[in-house]
Amino acid sequence: MKILVTGGAGFIGSAVVRLAVARGHEVVNLDALTYAACLENVASVSGSNLYAFEHADIRDRAALDRIFATHLPDAVMHLAAESHVDRSIDGPGAFIETNVTGTYNMLEAARAYWMAEGRPERFRFHHISTDEVFGSLGPTGKFTEDTPYDPRSPYSASKAASDHLVRAWGETYGLPVVLTNCSNNYGPFHFPEKLIPVVILNALQGKPIPVYGAGENVRDWLYVEDHADALLLVLEQGRVGRSYNANGQSRALTPIKSALSPTAPATMRAMPLIRPASARSWAGVQA
Repeated sequence: MKILVTGGAGFIGSAVVRLAVARGHEVVNLDALTYAACLENVASVSGSNLYAFEHADIRDRAALDRIFATHLPDAVMHLAAESHVDRSIDGPGAFIETNVTGTYNMLEAARAYWMAEGRPERFRFHHISTDEVFGSLGPTGKFTEDTPYDPRSPYSASKAASDHLVRAWGETYGLPVVLTNCSNNYGPFHFPEKLIPVVILNALQGKPIPVYGAGENVRDWLYVEDHADALLLVLEQGRVGRSYNANGQSRALTPIKSALSPTAPATMRAMPLIRPASARSWAGVQA
């Protein structure tokens, strides 16, 4: 399968690129190389004859049409997005332009290509989104695919809008789409402004560890390579028109901060913060 991956030099996108190439798929990595992207994230596969890179912006429709016509992909995995809540509060315009208008451009370019190719049944447009579109959890509970949308920031609102566009293009034009919504990711090549890298780097430097509010907020953490595995599974086996959640196990920050404290019991300090190799933190695809 030849897969066009948008945002493939970013944190999650690069994990998808590395895994897809390792499994023998041809990958075209489309990335604008903005501040959070880095080609070193895919250096391990950049020399493969299965890999190609296109430096382009999803806001540039002409570039998208050229890339589709040049590479003739069997599927799209759309991960390119602005994705930082605080940045969305300071500058929401970029989030609307990339996450909403950019997704619209991707859908229209994919639809034009799909129709020109005779509407092949095997084609897929896989839109990768966030569970932040569902709002906030209390101390208990979890999000499901049936949870109503309740975005609370310009970032999550822009991603909710993009989800709705993808579903609309599936319903209106018959474009074969699948969607996934993930929880917070962590793992190799994580951008340092995100919570877990900030906590680790501050701890290593003896700086205070930042805590939002009382530290009781529940975040669901998903190892990025597990997420990539789940995304390829949905691409290959997911049912057209369906939405799938990819998540791990929730943990508030307070227990983690307590575990890192020098006064914590040794058994608590030994609490694993890295995913065991045998762990599975996502649910299987069900038709």
